Amino acid sequence: MNKLVIIAGPTAVGKSECAVELSKKINGEVISADSMQVYRGMDIGTAKITPEEMQGIRHFGIDILNPDENYDVTEFVSMAHRAMEQIYADEKIPVLCGGTGFYIQALAYDIDFGEEQVDFDYRKELQEFADKSGAEALHEKLCEVDPESAEAIPAGNVKRVIRALEYFKNHGTKISEHNAEERQRKSPYELYFFVLTDDRKKLYDRIDTRVDRMMDAGFLDEAKRIYDLIGDRECTAAKAIGYRELFEYFRGECSLEEAVAKIKQDTRHFAKRQLTWFKRYPEVIWVDRQIYNTIEEIVDFMKSRINQ
Repeated sequence: MNKLVIIAGPTAVGKSECAVELSKKINGEVISADSMQVYRGMDIGTAKITPEEMQGIRHFGIDILNPDENYDVTEFVSMAHRAMEQIYADEKIPVLCGGTGFYIQALAYDIDFGEEQVDFDYRKELQEFADKSGAEALHEKLCEVDPESAEAIPAGNVKRVIRALEYFKNHGTKISEHNAEERQRKSPYELYFFVLTDDRKKLYDRIDTRVDRMMDAGFLDEAKRIYDLIGDRECTAAKAIGYRELFEYFRGECSLEEAVAKIKQDTRHFAKRQLTWFKRYPEVIWVDRQIYNTIEEIVDFMKSRINQ
C-alpha cells in the first residue's frame, strides 16, 4: 500500500512551510490541494508559495490554468493522480498540502466524481433566486427535498445550499445520504492525515496581518488585473476570497476600506469552516501549534508518526 501524507488545516496556519520541510526529511514532493493556487497571476491573494519558498521541492497543481478557466474536484483528482504516478515512480512520497477539504476527501478516500457534471446554469438560477428572495427562501427549497442537509447547512451558507440542491437535481437523491455513505469509505493508501490548528485568536490575528501585508504587497493591482480579464463572468476564480470582495469595490458597491474589512471577516469565517470540515475524519492526527515552539518540532513529530 502506497503512503500518502496530508498536511491540511485552516488558512494562515503554516501548512506550506511544514509541507516543504517535511518533504525534505522524508523524500517527498508536494501536491497542492488549494482550489485557487492553480491560477496563474493569482499570487498575492492566494498566498501562493514562491519558488524560493519551495526550496527545490517539486510542487504539483500550482500555476496550471488561466483565471478564466473553470476548475473543480474532478479536474483536481485527475491532476493529483497524474502527479502521484510520477512521485511513486520516482520512489518518493506524495505530500498533499492545502485547505480545500472537499478535494482532500475526494483524493484520500478515492471518491469517484468522474460522472459528476457541474450545472452552471442551474447554479446561476439558484444564486439569482437567493439574491432576489433571500437566503432563507433558498434554504426552504432544500428543506423540502433534503431536510437532513437543511438541518446541517445554515441558511447563510448559500454556496453549500446550492450544491445540495444541484446534487438533488442531478441525481434525484439526497446529498446527505451520499455524504453519509462516503464517510464510511476507507482510504486505499497508507494514510497520514495531519491537520494543523492553533489558538483561535492567534489564527485570526495572523489572518488579519496577512491581509494587511497582501494589500501592502500590491494585491489591489493584482486583483484589478484579474477583474479586467474575467469581468463579472461566473467562473471559479471569481469566487476566490479576497478577489471577490475587491471585485465589489471595482464595481463601486463598497469602499476599499469596507472591502478589506470584508476580506478579513470572510477569511476568518472560512478558517472556521475548514476546521469543522476536518473534524469529521477519525483518522486525523491533530497538530496544535501551541504545543510546539518551531516548525521544525512540528515536522519532527510528523516524521516520527510516519516512520513508526
